[in-house]
Formats: sequence, C-alpha cells, structure tokens
Amino acid sequence: MATRPPDPPFALPETWATRTLPALRKALLAWFDVNRRPMPWRDSRDAYPIWVSEVMLQQTTVAAVVPFFERFLTAFPTVRRLANADEQQVLHLWQGLGYYRRARHLHAAAKQLVADHGDALPDDPAVWAELPGVGRYILGAVLSQAFERKLPIVEANSLRVLARWFASPLDPRAGPGQKWVWAAATAVLPDARIGDFNQAVMELGATVCTPVAPRCEACPVAKWCEAKRLGRQATIPPKAKAKAITTVAEVGVILHDDAAVCLFQRRPDAARWAGMWEVPHGEVGPGEPLEAAAVRVVRELTGFTPTLGEEVATVRHGVTRFAITLTGFEATIRGGSFAAGHYAQARTVPAAEVADYPMSTSQRKLLSEWRRPNRGRRLF
Repeated sequence: MATRPPDPPFALPETWATRTLPALRKALLAWFDVNRRPMPWRDSRDAYPIWVSEVMLQQTTVAAVVPFFERFLTAFPTVRRLANADEQQVLHLWQGLGYYRRARHLHAAAKQLVADHGDALPDDPAVWAELPGVGRYILGAVLSQAFERKLPIVEANSLRVLARWFASPLDPRAGPGQKWVWAAATAVLPDARIGDFNQAVMELGATVCTPVAPRCEACPVAKWCEAKRLGRQATIPPKAKAKAITTVAEVGVILHDDAAVCLFQRRPDAARWAGMWEVPHGEVGPGEPLEAAAVRVVRELTGFTPTLGEEVATVRHGVTRFAITLTGFEATIRGGSFAAGHYAQARTVPAAEVADYPMSTSQRKLLSEWRRPNRGRRLF
C-alpha cells in the first residue's frame, strides 16, 4: 500500500532563526500587551471559558460572540453545569449564533470530559484530540492559552500574517499551502507566553494585517515582513476562489388554530439544525407555485391535508453556499392523520410558548412575524 508523502519541510531562514525571530516575538508581544482588544475570556487561564469562546468564534466575529458568550457562561459557569444541561437548553442559548453542530459537539464533549476527568479539564493533547468537535485549531487554542502548551493556531487571520511574513506563494487554505502554514506557525512559536503569542498573531491579522489595505505603517513587525519588502501585500496570500452560490426557494407552513401552532417538530439528529424545532418546511420544485408547494410539503412531512391561509412573510438567509428564500404561509388542518416521517418529534405548542424552543434564525423570524399584530406581507 502506498504511503502518504511527508508534509513539505519548513525551515526558518538562518537569519530568522538567529536574529529576526527573537526580535519579532518581543516586538509583537509588546504591541499585543498595549493594543489587544478587551474580550471577556482573554484575561482568564481557565480552560473552560477559553474553550467555549474558541468554539463560538469559529466562523463568527468577536462582536457577535461576546453577548452569546456572556449569556452562555452565566447559564453554564462550569463544565459540569454544561455537561448536566439538557441539550434543548444548550441549543436555545446558542440560537442566533449559527452552526449549531458546534453547540451539540461542545455539549457532548463536556459530558465526556466530566465523565472521565471530573471538574478539572486536563492538560493533555491526547484527551482533547478525541473529543467531538475538537480539531487541530481548538486543540492548539485551548492548550496554548490555558496550559502554555507549545501548540500553534492557524485561522483566517494568522494564516494571512504568516504567509506575508515569509512571502509564501502558496495558498495557505488548502493542500500543500495548508501544510506549510501549520509548519510555519509551529516554527515561530516562542518558549514562553505561547498562548499570548498565538493570540497576538491573530490580533495583528484582525486589526492591522487585514486582507485589503493592510496598515503596514502601524505594524510592529513590518520591518521583518518579506511581503512588504517585495511590495506584495495585496497578492499574498492569493485570493480564495469564490464559491458558487446556489439559490433555493423554500416554503414553511404554520399549522395553527387561534391559540396554538398545531404542529411544531424537532429535526432529526443527522440533519442540518439537528435537534432544533420548526414548522414543516421544504424546497419548492422547479416551476411549482408557492401555494402548491406549501400544500405538498405539509402532506409529505406530516400526513395532514392543509387548508392554506395567507402568506405570512418572506425571510431571506444564507447557509454555507446556499442563498435561501423562505416563504411562510399559515394553514389549518382539513384532514389526514399525523405521520412523523422525517422528524424526530412533534407536538402542539401554544403560541405564547413558541419562543421557548430552540430554532433557526429563519424559523424564529417567520414565527415572530406570524405572532406580530397587524403584520405586513414581507420580512427581509
């Protein structure tokens, strides 16, 4: 059987190893001490809040994460409290942050940690590497910041900084370039203040060494940056290829009487938005009228035959490479008998209690508009 070729070697240029790197580390850490943005998890060396913050920060901005982090830590101040929580409570606190699989993995990992290690999170890369949702980034982020483990972090900001420092022609997001950037991130780590150094590299990328128009005049390490020396800051790293966006039309149907959403259903564990609640919804077929799609979706997903009422709202949202337009209708049940089908669970929910259930942002907007007195026809 053929073996995988070794990762491409990375060797610091001789002058970097002996003179440049010590000076760069010192300058960058001094800059970070003065210029780092205040964040509620930054002054802690407790692995638990660091871990929660890093999971939340994946594919999400700092500004968006802060209020979610504070509410989450108030509800679950320790890993044991999180492990003992009901998954629906965890998802409810996460709703609006997106990428809900992160929350389910965090919850499952907390249960595993408490079962195996009690209340003390371990300083052991082998343990963390086996946890749900913990990849190389989370591993390095938690262990370098909480325990000063000499482990690198690579994310969108740090990979850009590293590529520019060394003027790498490779794309650091994939393939050989991704292997290169992890090796480079490891090679530049100091022997002390490792967690701070990792954060400083990310902070530099987020605030100074930005994708467009980097502020080289404000950079504390600009004099050692090879991309700046060559005037190639605008082309390093190469721009990511734009992903094709697929437009999708969906319908959602609020089955109700005067007092309740008559059918509110929990999504299966293997699906997107796993464990979240929603009204029946599905894609509109090519050339299919929205009203016909709404009736079909209800029949296919619930077994009921609906009497369709008015259009409630139109909600536009994006999921990965999909641009989705969700058109909501209200309806009553005319006939048929319930068949769970696709869903893991279904129940009748009083209208006043709908907001207590974890649901996706698009579903929450749709149901909020349905409940709003004197609602309009469109919601963007």
